[in-house]
Amino acid sequence: MPAKHMNTVHHSYFIYRTPMGRITIACDGSALTHVAFGVAEFEGEYKACALTNKASSQVLEYLAHKRTSFSLPLNPVGSAFQKKVWEYVLSIPYGQTRTYAQVASDLGTPKGLHAISSACSHNPLPFFIPSHRVIGMHGDMGGFVTDPAVKQFLISLEVQASNTL
Repeated sequence: MPAKHMNTVHHSYFIYRTPMGRITIACDGSALTHVAFGVAEFEGEYKACALTNKASSQVLEYLAHKRTSFSLPLNPVGSAFQKKVWEYVLSIPYGQTRTYAQVASDLGTPKGLHAISSACSHNPLPFFIPSHRVIGMHGDMGGFVTDPAVKQFLISLEVQASNTL
């Protein structure tokens, strides 16, 4: 049975196949609001729209090493602090990582490692807000919205692709 995500009002959502498995992409009619790894159920109509189709195409290009950034409107729902962390994460270049400690320090909250990790693990738009680029001090995967192996896969994909660019 698919996981239900009902805390955000969505206009539509659709499930897409990728080389990593299925992903569910939701939008509010003007921006992406959520991406879930696997099959998920959201409020709104189960149907593809131009924005979710474009998002799926960009994810496929990213996974095929043909895209290093995304060009879609995003509307992640979260606290002011979470949005601050996600905005920072968007600035981390493709193929690079930052530690939770670096992010905390850069955001002026050096003792806020747990809050940074929590914000990353509650990122509603993985891929598009690349929280997989934030890792533990010793290279451990830390918080992520899904299986840490997926996070490692995305980091490896970017490092491999950036070595060939």
